[in-house]
Amino acid sequence: MRVGCPAEIKPQEFRVGLTPESAAELVRAGHQVFVQSGAGAGIGASDDRYRQSGVTILADAAAVFEASDLIVKVKEPQPVECARLQPHHVLFTYLHLAPDPAQAKALMASGCTAIAYETVTDAHGRLPLLKPMSEVAGRMSIQVGATFLEKSHGGRGVLLGGVPGVRPADVVILGAGVAGYNAAQIAVGMRARVTVFDKNPARLEELDREFNGRLETVYSTRAAVEEAVREADLVIGAVLVPGGNAPKLVTRAMLATMRPGAVLVDISIDQGGCFETSRPTTHADPVYEIDGILHYCVANMPGAVARTSAFALNNATLPFTLALANKGAAQAMADDPNLAAGLNVQGGRIVHASVREALGF
Repeated sequence: MRVGCPAEIKPQEFRVGLTPESAAELVRAGHQVFVQSGAGAGIGASDDRYRQSGVTILADAAAVFEASDLIVKVKEPQPVECARLQPHHVLFTYLHLAPDPAQAKALMASGCTAIAYETVTDAHGRLPLLKPMSEVAGRMSIQVGATFLEKSHGGRGVLLGGVPGVRPADVVILGAGVAGYNAAQIAVGMRARVTVFDKNPARLEELDREFNGRLETVYSTRAAVEEAVREADLVIGAVLVPGGNAPKLVTRAMLATMRPGAVLVDISIDQGGCFETSRPTTHADPVYEIDGILHYCVANMPGAVARTSAFALNNATLPFTLALANKGAAQAMADDPNLAAGLNVQGGRIVHASVREALGF
């Protein structure tokens, strides 16, 4: 099969869909691989490094799309990329269609087959292609939260871990999934006071045992969340509804009860965000203030640590990419229902139930 990897064009996105090592595996399996010149620059992978892997380097994205049947990316296609897609194309990337009807309509109009990383499952119903980026975003959320709590960045002037005689920051984490768990690991390691909310009692019990009392776990109700954010210095939104919009757990009214200079970090922003006042931001302009509360809502957080993120993502996606290339999309999905769960768009229709429900199509 002819496999293409264009350079990412979303602002401040430095990851790449295929590392040289992944491309080499595809070449070794007998496939032609086309990579746009400069696509790997953000992770320190030169065009020559790709050529050494047997890749053909093409000058621009248009040439990559024209030469390829399977397109492997990282972030959702931008409008100019959607316009390049044809009915014969299979697109394999993050899509996050639920909060993005314009992209959904563009993919439908293209006639392509679009498989979303974020809805591919495993045998246990987990999301293996979302997991590595959730791990990165969860860990990053505490780093960026600590930074924007600094007075020089507009925050309250609070050190996350405090010092002897001065209490540490109060960190509230909404969601105990992969992102929330990784945020908790870093926050506890930095000696903050950490409270994790979730609606799964079994999951809260697991965290209680693992952290051995170093964090608090609370069953998530509206009243409990409202009380916690009132005293919080940093709130991490890490709630996921696979394929659907994230629930709005922190309302505009709650902001008025919070401490001025507190920070909200919305990891769920790709799925619409779990704060009522969230809107997507970029690494170039990551925060905004509403009612005295700083909001960090960067929609591609892992792009800031592109090398770590690209290799972690490729480790997870490569087996599925090889299956699509070796068998073709139809046979690969017929053989693997977990890959089939990633199918979002086909033949001009939204075919994933949760995505269709979220979009109202």
